[in-house]
Amino acid sequence: MVTPIQIEGYLQDKLDCEYLTVEGDGAHFQAVIVSSAFDGKSRVARHQVVYGALGDRMREEIHALSMKTLTPAEWHAQSPASSL
Repeated sequence: MVTPIQIEGYLQDKLDCEYLTVEGDGAHFQAVIVSSAFDGKSRVARHQVVYGALGDRMREEIHALSMKTLTPAEWHAQSPASSL
């Protein structure tokens, strides 16, 4: 059974992430992924980048992945410190 830590490792190997967290129960996972690879891309295109990074694991190991994909600018704009 795949773990959240393994999924983080798969993504870190393929994406330059400023921030990455994955939680889940072995079948269903939730991820927050912040990467400049998402600059200028639609939400669908961002998800395709993630699916590409995970490759066949999306079919073979990971049953469901809910993700929030942000650029570094979007991430910093929503952080609590930016509202001070």
